[in-house]
Amino acid sequence: MTESRCGLLCSQCAYREQMNCPGCTKIKAPFWGDTCPVKDCCEQKGHAHCGQCGDFPCNLLRQFAYDPQQGDDGARIEQCKRWRDT
Repeated sequence: MTESRCGLLCSQCAYREQMNCPGCTKIKAPFWGDTCPVKDCCEQKGHAHCGQCGDFPCNLLRQFAYDPQQGDDGARIEQCKRWRDT
């Protein structure tokens, strides 16, 4: 089951309960800002998650995945691959 657009596992997110966040597939805007560029891009292209995109993994997703403060060393990219391949 797809939990997010970018491959983040919402079920494992420390902020999920704290911020009462149901996940980006179920909300218009993220709790942390007005928009999420990855979410917006994915939804504009009509994809359930980034792994379905012909540009996957794009520079935008790589920036998020490898961000020194908020990234996950590419784990979300690998998760999108798993969703794509199932």
